[in-house]
Amino acid sequence: MAQASKITDHARIRQWAEQRGGRPARVKGTVDRAGGGVLRFDFAEKDESLEEIPWDQFFRIFEDNKLALIEQDETTSGRTSRFSRFVNR
Repeated sequence: MAQASKITDHARIRQWAEQRGGRPARVKGTVDRAGGGVLRFDFAEKDESLEEIPWDQFFRIFEDNKLALIEQDETTSGRTSRFSRFVNR
């Protein structure tokens, strides 16, 4: 069975995303007064519903909202997984 991990370490999160071709992003139209938004990773071809943001802004939103990342390294078949979800700590 594939294992998922809950992480908050910025370096680990960035490494996990970049190893899979992920870029930091937020969902367009979700920016609040503080400049936050709903975080996502944009993989491979650009997703038009996402706005790419710099890593420092991504992690500011991550910390302001006290989030953690649930991530999966491998699928049950042993392939690299891109499964991830942001959750409250």
